[in-house]
Amino acid sequence: MTPEMAVDVFRNALQLIVTLVALIILPGLLMGLLVAVFQAATSINEQTLSFLPRLIITLLTISYFAHWIFGSLIDFTLEIYRSIPSLIG
Repeated sequence: MTPEMAVDVFRNALQLIVTLVALIILPGLLMGLLVAVFQAATSINEQTLSFLPRLIITLLTISYFAHWIFGSLIDFTLEIYRSIPSLIG
């Protein structure tokens, strides 16, 4: 296994991780921003008001994209397993 091959595998893994995390985190961040603007406009200082919508959006996002997330992880794992002979030899 050459250093270039190791870097390529590591780069692909990091790219997949960043994509999956961004897919889950970004909708919650946007919902938090909307709730923060609403709280600032109405002077409501309730902490639970910002937590519950973000939690619901995050859970809905995970449930909606779960099939694609697990498919991507399985595809990456199978790709790693298939490339073992070329990585070793």
